[in-house]
Amino acid sequence: MALDSATIAKLAEHLETAELEAYDVTKITDDHPDMTIAEAYRVMEAIRDRKLARGIRQVGYKMGLTSRAKMVQMGVDKPGYGLLFDYFAVEDGGTIDIKKLIHPKVEAEIAFVTKAPLKGPGIHIGNVLAATDFVLPALEVIDSRYRDFKFDMVSVIADNSSSCRFVTGGRSRDVSDVDLKTLGLVMEKNGQPVGLSCGAAVLGHPAASVAMLANMLGAKGQELPAGSFIMTGGVTAAIAVEAGDNITVHYQDLGSISVNFA
Repeated sequence: MALDSATIAKLAEHLETAELEAYDVTKITDDHPDMTIAEAYRVMEAIRDRKLARGIRQVGYKMGLTSRAKMVQMGVDKPGYGLLFDYFAVEDGGTIDIKKLIHPKVEAEIAFVTKAPLKGPGIHIGNVLAATDFVLPALEVIDSRYRDFKFDMVSVIADNSSSCRFVTGGRSRDVSDVDLKTLGLVMEKNGQPVGLSCGAAVLGHPAASVAMLANMLGAKGQELPAGSFIMTGGVTAAIAVEAGDNITVHYQDLGSISVNFA
């Protein structure tokens, strides 16, 4: 049975409150086993509307589950997207209060900023590269509100795709100056390497992730406007963190970026 607007609103309040008050919940498909992907995005959008009504700004998008490593780790078989808000942003080298999170994990990403709009269907890598102003390093902190980080695709999308915090820094570069497919990176936790990968881990090319997002939004009659900030998805499996940890990622051609947890 299709979920009515009242149920969508109730689920949005349920999941956003879990995020803001940092406690876990059971996955919502336990109670709504027939819930669809489209309804999950309606819950995400209702969470967005709750935040916008309080004066919070949406500052970008994130793609999730775009690497084979992440799909295997999370037990899902396709990517999805989430929304980024202003209070998620943490400065490069900054510190995140672990008490405000549930069970955070960190992943290294490549982010795009556009200079022209992108609207699907039919967007491909070439369109994305032509519309890109610059790329830059990014770290995403994901924090599923679901108990033990266990979820299905419908539940995670409704939970804003585990969006939580993000860090940007390093050096921004024109797409013509870097080979995004072979661009390598090393993630370190407390000075020890914990991840080694390259841009091709994200759907074969990180620009393919932006194209997929534009096409997913286009199917809803929406577009990525000029000036959009898009995180293209974790290049490696996410790394769990706790108080006292430091995560640093060294990128080929893009410098380094780091964050601390306390």
